[in-house]
Amino acid sequence: MLRSIVSLSVGAAGVLVGHPFDTVKVRLQVQNADKPLYRGTFHCFQSIIRQESVFGLYKGIGSPIMGLTFINAIVFGVQGNTMRWLGEDTPRNQFLAGATAGAIQTVVCCPMELAKTRMQMQGTGVKTGYKKMYKNSFDCLLRIYKHEGLRGVNRGMVTTLVRETPAFGVYFLSYDLLTRSLGCEPDARFLIPKLLFAGGMAGVTSWVCNYPVDVIKSRLQADGVGGVNQYSSIADCIRQSVRKEGYMVFTRGLTSTLLRAFPVNAATFATVTLFLMYVQGEDRGPKDCEPAPTQTEEQTRPTNL
Repeated sequence: MLRSIVSLSVGAAGVLVGHPFDTVKVRLQVQNADKPLYRGTFHCFQSIIRQESVFGLYKGIGSPIMGLTFINAIVFGVQGNTMRWLGEDTPRNQFLAGATAGAIQTVVCCPMELAKTRMQMQGTGVKTGYKKMYKNSFDCLLRIYKHEGLRGVNRGMVTTLVRETPAFGVYFLSYDLLTRSLGCEPDARFLIPKLLFAGGMAGVTSWVCNYPVDVIKSRLQADGVGGVNQYSSIADCIRQSVRKEGYMVFTRGLTSTLLRAFPVNAATFATVTLFLMYVQGEDRGPKDCEPAPTQTEEQTRPTNL
């Protein structure tokens, strides 16, 4: 429970810091290859600020603020409970617990990212004076539901599941392996820098392993804006994307993603881990109104044979 509450708070802060990078990532992933608006990550940043103001970078932030904070709570809560059920703290179990958490949170993640993507693409290159299709993230999902039903709201669910399940497995496995190798014990020297490094690299590793699936997911969720559907299926999206842009299409927006992944995940993992260390230390200490045993008392206390 405490793990979920802390991760929820950290998740909200992570959204505020990381959302501009996510907007750039989505714009680069889904832009028209025949008439590209952006030459790369930094040009995309500059263009959005110049054409749409700084607020353009925060389009669609309502959806992640409402969703990602709870997603982090679900992920860390499910992962912790699954580890307790599995019993033994091993890298294999860390992967299984992470994959389980990733699969479960997909139900929330998919509609949230659909609304986020549609809002991020709205008014591309225009500061004011354009007709908004969606007022906000909730209105976006409501309109999609009215026109397409539950299937429309869950557009991209399969690709989201394919991305999230192994991604969170790799996420927790990487963090576990790094913290073990770095010696991240509560009394270790340079504990906080070690935790930050392990968390940041876990986020980077997770994204690199599953990024091609994210590109396809973004394209499928952005498809249909304006009433025109370009892709008939996941396979068709992959086929058209590779035919027009080659295999490098699967790296579109990767720079922006990695720039966001390291600091956001470093802060998330380090904060949750330090809080749990503090709580566990409190649990092992003397209870309220119970004096700590002196050395003499410990020496004379009978032991159970």
